[in-house]
Amino acid sequence: MRSSCMFLQIMVILFITVTNIGAQTQPLTNKKLLRPFNNTISALFVFGDSTVDSGNNNYISTVIKCNFPPYGRDFLNHIPSGRFTNGRLVTDFAASYIGLKELVPPYLDPKLSLEELMTGVSFASAGSGFDPITAQLSGVIPLQKQLEYFKEYKRRLENAIVEERTKLLISKAAFLVSAGTNDFLVNYFSTQFRSKTYTVSAYQHFLLQHVQQFVQDLLAEGARLIGVVGVPPLGCLPVLITLNHHSPLQHRECIDSYSAVGKEYNWHLQNLLKIMRIHGTQLVYGDIYNSLNDMIQNPNHYGFDDVSSGCCGSGLFEAAIFCNPNSIVCNNASEYIFWDAVHPTQATYYNLFRSLRPIIDSVIKQ
Repeated sequence: MRSSCMFLQIMVILFITVTNIGAQTQPLTNKKLLRPFNNTISALFVFGDSTVDSGNNNYISTVIKCNFPPYGRDFLNHIPSGRFTNGRLVTDFAASYIGLKELVPPYLDPKLSLEELMTGVSFASAGSGFDPITAQLSGVIPLQKQLEYFKEYKRRLENAIVEERTKLLISKAAFLVSAGTNDFLVNYFSTQFRSKTYTVSAYQHFLLQHVQQFVQDLLAEGARLIGVVGVPPLGCLPVLITLNHHSPLQHRECIDSYSAVGKEYNWHLQNLLKIMRIHGTQLVYGDIYNSLNDMIQNPNHYGFDDVSSGCCGSGLFEAAIFCNPNSIVCNNASEYIFWDAVHPTQATYYNLFRSLRPIIDSVIKQ
């Protein structure tokens, strides 16, 4: 299952995990957004990896960046915002649907207004994971540092709107955590830092201990509604198929052994969140595995033509700096599940959002 060259290749093309508007982003306006079910969600706070990083890596020293074309090709004004896709992320669609705002900005953006801060930001960093070593491998922001940024955020807000209003805002906010994929693919299966001392099963439980601690830390900071997203079918990522298939140019099927690891981890994650529930809190599991797998197995139902390669470059290995202004790019990204060799297109993210809507509706009704 291991590839001797996987780490070096994945290090510079990191990552993910994993979501029909047809990737055609309409110009965003300042119109007042509707509030379904008259929900009172005050803000959306996001933690994790490249699936939810809206541009924090733009402001740190790392090669894991995408603030250049063709990233953002279908984003507002075609701006490469730092999102690892051609347009918007699941979190952007979710914030818009809830009625907060059209886009979730990165916390490290120094130009954020007080209003932007009050309605939510992303602390996520592409390449990060629950295992502290994962972020070190690519020089990005660890989950614990993301938590420290949230504590800093609270202090900034308390200075602006006083402590009691800040506590109320946080108690009514939604928190989303999306990480784990890099821990397996970039760390465990690509290096010996953990694999020499942990079996796959033991490493899954090691990660879950970190998930548990992170969720407890958020609860201690005042969070009451927390969603934790599972990992996707790992073996279906184009770069993994390229690196691990005996004939990746002719046969590009998902590698079941990798996907099985993710599926088992997700099962344990669901159980953990059930056990951790206490009165007055909502801990919700977000399933992206089954919805993404359904898109891959039934692409015609979603308008996709290509399920195993990215829109950018050859689609076999390019991501981050290898998907750049000199890359050949497909004409219509909405026909592709993947934008580059590891990250989904905006169309996929929108479909993932749609699959999560029943869960979103159930929590905002309460």
